[in-house]
Amino acid sequence: MLSVRFWGVRGSIPCPGPDTVYYGGNTSCLEIRADDRLFIIDLGTGVRALGEWLLKNDRKKHGKIDADIFLTHTHWDHLMGFPMFPPVYVDGTVLRITGPVIEENNNLKKIFENQLSFCYWPVSLDGLSAKIKFKQINETTLDLGGGLTVASKYLNHPIPCLGYRFNYQGKSIATIYDHEPYRDPENKKLKKGELSAEEKNEKITQFVKDADIIVHDAQYSAAEYMSRLGWGHTSYEHAIDIAVKANVKKLVFFHHDPEHSDKQLDQLEKQYAGKTPVKLAIAREGLKLKA
Repeated sequence: MLSVRFWGVRGSIPCPGPDTVYYGGNTSCLEIRADDRLFIIDLGTGVRALGEWLLKNDRKKHGKIDADIFLTHTHWDHLMGFPMFPPVYVDGTVLRITGPVIEENNNLKKIFENQLSFCYWPVSLDGLSAKIKFKQINETTLDLGGGLTVASKYLNHPIPCLGYRFNYQGKSIATIYDHEPYRDPENKKLKKGELSAEEKNEKITQFVKDADIIVHDAQYSAAEYMSRLGWGHTSYEHAIDIAVKANVKKLVFFHHDPEHSDKQLDQLEKQYAGKTPVKLAIAREGLKLKA
């Protein structure tokens, strides 16, 4: 069985409060299970509650926590929960952290070392009890054994950012965030060998084609998006368009704007649910879906 559960669904910054109680105010964190194998997508503030749950369940069942963590990118809202992830302070925890190649003179381990420097946090990376390995990838397909593969695809964001597709026993779950549609530069001719925006957008569509579930960036309405071009996020309408073109079974709106209240997200569901060719869900903390 392949499934996804949401522990953090917001973008940009945590937004706890009376207006975000139902959908939640924590930043990005997903738990994906391929039967009993554990995968975590992003380390936003939602990972704290996930970690507490894992200590009470996975550790009790298996005697330790063993997980593969896939980072979409290293913007603060996607890794700010890591220092408060309880399993990193427990002996026996094994974590393999995979993320995109960032830049020539930087790497994932260095970024985590900086995050856990004494200016910001009292425990260094080397002082954690967990055994942690880091790996950087480009676009590729990883064979994790047992019929499970994870494919990666670069998205359109201000820094290197990867979408992921988990394929297991004929089922698939894909993530497309943080991402916005590609646009050709205005009044500029494409250089030889460059793909047009239309071709790049088509590659994203093909990456998620026939997926059972896609978790897609949907931070803005179409009107909001027009004043935020280049910020690296998507409108609801574009997410629906991609899901329909790709023949996706279920689309999950994700990475909600911190200014969007529960009431606004309820209205969004009423506006689109049952009115599109693809099944639609609004990500909320605690929601679990099977592929």
